[in-house]
Amino acid sequence: MCGRFVITSPPDALRLIFGYLEQPNFPPRHNISPTQPVPVVIIENGARHFRLMRWGLVPAWVKDPRTFSLLINARSETVKDKPAFKNALKRRRCLIPADGYYEWQAAGGRKHPFFIYRRDGHVFALAGLAETWIGPNGEEVDTVAIVTAPASEDLAALHDRVPVSIAVSDFARWLDCGAFDVEEIMPLLAPPEAGEFTWHEVSSRVNSAVNDDAQLLLPISEEQRAVEEPRPVKKPAPRKASSSARDDDGQGSLF
Repeated sequence: MCGRFVITSPPDALRLIFGYLEQPNFPPRHNISPTQPVPVVIIENGARHFRLMRWGLVPAWVKDPRTFSLLINARSETVKDKPAFKNALKRRRCLIPADGYYEWQAAGGRKHPFFIYRRDGHVFALAGLAETWIGPNGEEVDTVAIVTAPASEDLAALHDRVPVSIAVSDFARWLDCGAFDVEEIMPLLAPPEAGEFTWHEVSSRVNSAVNDDAQLLLPISEEQRAVEEPRPVKKPAPRKASSSARDDDGQGSLF
């Protein structure tokens, strides 16, 4: 799955790669979490546009988002059949720029966070699905989910699922919902090739969404690991009564 990701590339570089018309200026983000606004690239009126959308898709048919489960990911195996996603897959496919994402691996009684990124260090595009929810008073909220797939053999060492990334050569195919139907884009919903991504363990500071700084991306040091590893709690040994206590007739005792 994908529950946190990172965007650190300069806005001008992203605009050049993704080809949208706007010139947004936004700061680097090192720990983007669900429900936060995320940059999205989508085709509208025949051109690519930059939009901010809430991470956590809400289908148009939902009456009250407060009673609906947060959909941050969509499984590639079922996405074309699920009522929550099939309309977006047909009509509102989008791309989400990313420089990496986090995954957690359970080991030694705790979850260890890892930062995962392209081996060549390049920015990549996450496959996204967008929906606009319209409230009873006419309010509109643009929302988005990230498509995931079964992990390739190397990434499966961390987690059994990975976010789907779309190659630059396939941007038009994924984004243009009018020219390419669902069956034509389904082959794109695959994990990355083995060796395309690499990773390293990072500090558990990333667990808290309030932490958003470049230090989160650094490999964890041995000193940090020693501080963050839970220390085993030693149980006190049961006290043995001494022979003098057993022989005591009560004299000299306070009670």
